[in-house]
Amino acid sequence: MRDDVLKQEIEREDNPVISETEFLQALERAGVYLPIPTETSTVPPESHIVVYSDPRSGGADRFRLVQLRLKGLQASKNLKSLLITSPLPGEGKTTVALNLATALAEKGKRPVLLLEADVYRPTVVKRLGLTPWLGLTECFEGNRDPLLAIRRIDPLGFYLLPGGYPMEDGSSLLQSDFTSRLMKDLAATPFSWVLIDSPPATPIAEILALRAQSDATLLVSRARKTPREAIEETTRSLGRDHILGIILNDVEGLNRVYSQYYGYTNPEARVKPEKAEGMLGLGLKTHGE
Repeated sequence: MRDDVLKQEIEREDNPVISETEFLQALERAGVYLPIPTETSTVPPESHIVVYSDPRSGGADRFRLVQLRLKGLQASKNLKSLLITSPLPGEGKTTVALNLATALAEKGKRPVLLLEADVYRPTVVKRLGLTPWLGLTECFEGNRDPLLAIRRIDPLGFYLLPGGYPMEDGSSLLQSDFTSRLMKDLAATPFSWVLIDSPPATPIAEILALRAQSDATLLVSRARKTPREAIEETTRSLGRDHILGIILNDVEGLNRVYSQYYGYTNPEARVKPEKAEGMLGLGLKTHGE
C-alpha cells in the first residue's frame, strides 16, 4: 500500500478510530487505492481461488469470461452491487464470490468490495488464512460503523468486510435498518463493485431483504447436485429480471481440455482437476439475449 494511504486500524487499543465523516471524506479524495488498512493473505489451497493460484486452469478462464461479461453489463445496466447466492447450502457460492472479487479487482487496479453477508456461516477470513478482526455482526451488535471494518486483501487486490462471528438469528441483522444504511453508504463510495456473499436462498425473507439492496443477482448451482426444482423456486422468488445468470459449479472434464490446449506433457506440470469447491465450469447468460 502506498505511503500516502491512510492506515488507520479499527478498534485497536493502540490506535485511534477515525470518524465516519473523516472516512467518507478520505474516500472521496481517493483514487484506486482507498484509505483502508491492508491484511496479507497466504492464499492457502483451501481457499480455492483459482484465478490467483492456477490462472491457466479452465476454472480461472471461466471466471475471466464472467468478468468480461459483467463489465459489459455494468456499463449498459448501471450495475454496482451484485448479490451472490445459491438455492441450497454447499453449492460453492463463497468460492465463486472469492474468485469473482479477485478477477474483477484485476490485481488491485479496480476497487472491488466483497461483503460477507452470510452471518450464519462466515468462513472467508479463515479461508484466506487471516487473523480475525471485527466484522459485520460485531459492528451491528456494538453499534459500530461497519465501513471502518473494511480491509484491503493483498495479494488478491480486493477489499473485504467480513461477516464476523456466527449469529443464530441472522435475520435481525440482514433485515435491519443497519444493513439498509450500510448498503446506501457503500453505494456512495468509489467501489466499482460490491459483491454480496449472502446466505443460501432459504430462508427467503433474508434474501429478499438483500435483493432489495442490490442491483442484480448471480445464482450459483452445483452440477449433478442442485435439483432443478430448487433453481426454479429460487428464480421465481428473486424474480427472473433480477437474476443476471446462473453459474454452474463443479463441471467435470473442463481442465482436461485446457491442459491439452496449453500443451502439457509432463504429468507434474499438468493442470489438475479442482476439488469439489473449485470452479471447473461456469455458464453465464443474460435474460433477453
